[in-house]
Amino acid sequence: MKSGVAVFLAMMSLVFAQQAPAAEPKDILVFGDSLSDGFMLKRSEAYPALIAKKLRGAGLNFLVTNASATGGTTDGGLQRLPPHLKHGIDILILELGINDAFRGVPIDQIQKNLQEIIDKVKAKNPNARVVIAGMQLPGYTGDDYVSAFGQMFVDLAAKNRAALVHYLLEGVAGNPSLNLFDGIHPNAAGQKILAENVWRVLEPVARDVAGTNLSNAGFQPGARRNHNN
Repeated sequence: MKSGVAVFLAMMSLVFAQQAPAAEPKDILVFGDSLSDGFMLKRSEAYPALIAKKLRGAGLNFLVTNASATGGTTDGGLQRLPPHLKHGIDILILELGINDAFRGVPIDQIQKNLQEIIDKVKAKNPNARVVIAGMQLPGYTGDDYVSAFGQMFVDLAAKNRAALVHYLLEGVAGNPSLNLFDGIHPNAAGQKILAENVWRVLEPVARDVAGTNLSNAGFQPGARRNHNN
């Protein structure tokens, strides 16, 4: 009798386990310019898509949305942001500012715009974590604008307790074999290095956001916005 009850309970537990809904994926929004958009590449070759694969391989249940735009500026980012605030954001990867610098926009204005993007995301998602992809300008270290631009990302990260990728293009910039013909935008091989640069910083943040129940977590693609999976 006892053995029959045990078998019945075991069968019922299997039924309930099969019917239990899968956990909803956490959401990562990549908000950047051509470097994140994958200029002249397939979206699947850009680092956000490669990050999605790394998350899946690590057993982390995240949906990665690449909301980047080639030519994007911080001012343009503010204009593009509202539709994305209609969806939950658990992690924001913010990669903007270099196109502003190429246009000579004052550093304080670039920083103000980036801070406003972070503030707007946080207003809708108070617990959202932020990863800032830092950039550098070529030039002499004595150039005040060049040094101030690089420092801006450090300051933003400190102010917002954000994780910082010190230089997104580390190991790629200036290497002809890792860039397109323009010498500025990474090719597919270069994007793989960008993915590694971001992953080193993102992984501990993603694990923290996912919580401790990682062994059963799996990446599940969903039909939401323009996502990578």
